[in-house]
Amino acid sequence: MAQMIIEVNGRPYTVGCEDGQEQHLIELARIFDRQVRQVSQDMGQLGDTRLFLMGALLLADELSDAKARLGAVQAELARMQSDQARIEVRATLALDNAAKRIEKLAAE
Repeated sequence: MAQMIIEVNGRPYTVGCEDGQEQHLIELARIFDRQVRQVSQDMGQLGDTRLFLMGALLLADELSDAKARLGAVQAELARMQSDQARIEVRATLALDNAAKRIEKLAAE
């Protein structure tokens, strides 16, 4: 397990992560740091614990919104795939019927 030092709101924190995940952890720390700094600008210095709590709650809210949007998009995709399958079945039936008519006409 790798040990990393990340910085949040100007303070260093030592955290562990799985080997190979260092860059991902750095990016996550940057996202959290931006959120905490924004909370600090908006609300003033509240102490690290409250700043971190507010930052985490705001990120959790964003995650919740993103999950809701993803769910709506997945539902729409499922509906469109179902529509496509129905259209393909109708098109196949129409082509079969047309082929039968052509064969019948050719036989006459």
